[in-house]
Amino acid sequence: MKQVIVRNNLRGMDNEKKRSASFSKGLLQSELYQYVLETNVYPREPELLKELRDMTATHPRAIMATAPDAGQLIAMLLKLINAKRTIEVGVFTGYSLLLTALTIPEDGKIIAIDMNREAYEIGLPVIRKAGVENKIEFIESEALPVLDQLLEDPGNENGFDFAFIDADKINYWKYHERLMKLVKVGGIVVYDNTLWAGSVAMP
Repeated sequence: MKQVIVRNNLRGMDNEKKRSASFSKGLLQSELYQYVLETNVYPREPELLKELRDMTATHPRAIMATAPDAGQLIAMLLKLINAKRTIEVGVFTGYSLLLTALTIPEDGKIIAIDMNREAYEIGLPVIRKAGVENKIEFIESEALPVLDQLLEDPGNENGFDFAFIDADKINYWKYHERLMKLVKVGGIVVYDNTLWAGSVAMP
C-alpha cells in the first residue's frame, strides 16, 4: 500500500505543503523531505507540470501520481541516455507522461498504456497546452497484450530507449521479461514502488 506522508500534520501548512503531502511517496518521510521539495524540487518544476500536479491533487487516488522528485530523476535519466522512443505502463493523469514528452526531442515517441482513459483525460488539456500530444500514442488496454503485440514486429526488438512502469505490481515480472526484449542495451527501465515506501528494509 502506498503511504500518504504527514497525513496527521497538515494543520498550519501552506497549500504547497498540503499538495506535497498527497504526493510524497519517497523514503524521506520527514521534514527533511519537505525541505528537499521546497528548496530543490518545486523551484525546478516546469509550470505545466505543476499545473497538472495541482489538478491531480483533488483526485480521490491522487497518491497514485508520480511524485515530483521522482519525476525529476526520470527526466535526468532520459537526458543522460538521450532517450527518443519510450514506453510507459500505467499513466493515471499523465504527470510522468507529460514530463517525458517535455524531455524527449521533438521527433520522440511514447507508447503510453493504461486501462483507464478517463484519468488520462484529466491531464490531457495540459498535455495539449504543452504542445506535446503528437509525441504520445495512448493505448487504452491491459499492458501485456500491447507489449506482446509490439514484440510481434521484429523492428521493435531493442527499439526503445526507456520504459517507466507504474502499474499492477503482480505483473511487474511479466512486464520485465518483455521489456528486456523491447528496450535496447544501454537503455533504462524504471519501476515505481520497488522499495515499497521503505518496507523492504524493515525486519
